[in-house]
Formats: sequence, C-alpha cells, structure tokens
Amino acid sequence: MRKLFFIFLVFSTVSSFSQIEIKGTVFQQNGPLENVAVYLNNTMLGTTTDENGEFSISVKPGQYDLIVSYLGFKKINYALNTANYLKPLVFALVEDDEMLDEIIIKKTVYDDEWKYNLAEFKKEFIGKSELSKDCEIKNPEVLHFEYNALENILTAYARKPIEIYHKGLGYSIIYELEHFERNKNYVSYLGYSRYQELKGNKRKQKRWLANRLKTYNGSYVHFYQSLLKGTTYKDGFLIHLFKRVPNPERPSEAEIKKARELVRLSLPTINFTEKITVPKNALDSARVLLKKVKLPKYKDNIYKSKAPITDIFSKKNMRNYLNIEYNILVVYTKEKEEIGYIKRSVFSKMREAYPQSSSVIPLKKPSVIDRNGLLVNPLDVYYEGYWSYKKFANALPLDYSPVDSSQ
Repeated sequence: MRKLFFIFLVFSTVSSFSQIEIKGTVFQQNGPLENVAVYLNNTMLGTTTDENGEFSISVKPGQYDLIVSYLGFKKINYALNTANYLKPLVFALVEDDEMLDEIIIKKTVYDDEWKYNLAEFKKEFIGKSELSKDCEIKNPEVLHFEYNALENILTAYARKPIEIYHKGLGYSIIYELEHFERNKNYVSYLGYSRYQELKGNKRKQKRWLANRLKTYNGSYVHFYQSLLKGTTYKDGFLIHLFKRVPNPERPSEAEIKKARELVRLSLPTINFTEKITVPKNALDSARVLLKKVKLPKYKDNIYKSKAPITDIFSKKNMRNYLNIEYNILVVYTKEKEEIGYIKRSVFSKMREAYPQSSSVIPLKKPSVIDRNGLLVNPLDVYYEGYWSYKKFANALPLDYSPVDSSQ
C-alpha cells in the first residue's frame, strides 16, 4: 500500500551569529489589531501583536515564510527576505467571508461516525509510530469531517487552530489546518505550524533531546542536508536508483474484468471449496487468474546500486537541485525499522527489523533544495516506505539543529 505524504512547508536560513529585528504593524479597517499571531512557519520563532498592533521578532539573516494569522480574517503568508528588509512591515488583514461554507459551519454531531473519522484522521495525520502515542490533539472538537463512501474520500476541516501537545518531543504546537484529504490510499495535508518548547526537569529535557535527535536521524530532512554537505554515505545513507515497471505476473485490468464477469455469471454453479490445479475450462482459468489480483501492479528493478550523489544532486547558479531521472531508494543503515512499521498492516507478518528504506518518486524534475535542506516545492515528489510511515508525530521544527542534542 502506498501512502502519499505531503509536507507543504518552505523555509530556509543562512547561518549567522547576527540577529535582525523584524518589526511591523497589523491592522484592519477599524484600526490596529491586538493578539494577532505573527510567526515564522514551522519554527519556534513567533509573537503576538500588542495593543497598538505592533510586533517584533529577532531572526537570523535568511529567507522565511512569515505568517500573520487572526481568526475570522484571511491569513497572510509573506515571503520575508531579511536582505530586502529596510523598514517596518505593515499588514492589512481582510475579513474572510469564505472560511467555511454552510455545510461546515453547521453544528458538528459528535456521534460514533465522528469518533471513527477522528481515529482515521489521527492515524493519517499524527501517524502510528512509537512517538505518536505521546502526541495528543488537545481540542479535537474543532475538527469537522466529511466522508464520501462512494469514492472513499475523507476530508477534514478545522474551525480553529489545532492544539497539539507532544510530550515525546517536548513541544506544544499550534497547527492551522488548511487542507486534509485521504483519497483511497493516498493522504495529503497542508497547514502552518508554530512550535513552543515545553518546560520540564533535567530528566525530561534529556529525554526530549534524545528523541529529537533520533527523529532527525534518517529523516528526509537529514538526507537532503547530507546532500548539501556531501556527507550522504558518511552519514549512513545508501542511494539506489530503480525503475518501476508493470508486473508481468499480474493479469491486466482487462483480463481481470473479463474473469470477474465470467465468475459472476457462473456463481450459482461454482464450488468454491474445489481446488484447481490444472484448469479444465474457461471458468477454471478465470478463477486461477483472479487469485493473482493481489499481486502488486508494478515491480521495482534496481538498475544502479550505491549511486554517487552526483547522479541525483547538482549545483547551478547558486541553487541546489535534486535531479531524479527515475526513482531513488534511500536506505538509512544506522537505525532499524520500528515494530509498528513492520506490522503496519493487519496482513503483515512479524519479521526481523531491517535498515530503514524509503522511496522518493519524482513528480516534477528537477526539484530545488533550499539551504535548510528542504524541497522548495514539496509537491515535486512523494514518499513511499519508511518516510511515509513517519508523519506529524515525527516532525521537527525547521530551525531544529542536531547540534543542540549533544549539549
């Protein structure tokens, strides 16, 4: 089963010991607005406006997504480049008349169906990793769900920001959900998050630092940052290139449809307890063929093992590119899979844990990697395997530095 896991975040920084004070004012037609959230997307940097609508944030030189958010008003996503910052910023908020339509504004019924959909949402958004057990949504009542049974599509909406308490990583997170959809076996979500560190004793702090480092190691952020530093193999990553081709052992969709129709027409006379070793007629052949439906549609053929990073990564005109001609299989050798990943399906059998393997499937070529080690457009690829298993419960703020965990 493939899982589409999108992270819609753009953020880059430039290392520097200097700090720049970003100041500004937020107002609406009646004057300045107090308590407006102003923060750098998916970081621990943020504040709220005072009674005069003013704010101030100290940042390192670089490029950021500056979010200005206030309930009932359209959110502002401002591309902040400190190199172009010359004077205080001014933001005018406009009331949002299209926040949620009538079907969403109506009172949510917190019945068994809502509880079931909430459980499905948590599974696809928070995830099922070991850390997910310590990641709690504090205000689930703000969520509203729509389920299309015919298309098997689950959509989630949030009336207010989702409050997340992560006692496994030591963060309190405000997440503004913009989009969530599970379409059959694929999941995509979009949102803006602001992290704050929890307070705890030395024992908790030590555990949080260890968990953060473990979460970072082997992640796609770690992988992309290793490409930028040229330390990919040294850091424990192996790169294999593969092609995805139709599985010749699996019948075509036309053959499957024809076989199903023949079986359907013959249902009253079929003895399903009978084992067919050698087909004697067309119906026998159809039944044998349908047993192959569970075979995967495609096969992945490795065509280059331990490929050099120059096969997938390049620099041109001061920009970093992920050049994927086919697909990338990334194996992180320094850590094994979690048991939850091995038994993620009811059909999964227990086995020994292998090194963590993830596939990067390109949707657009090439992809730009920013200086922080993230794809500028995350929609350029989707992930399969271990990286798709690790969801929001295993997400770190983008200003997290693994150096901090050794202190």
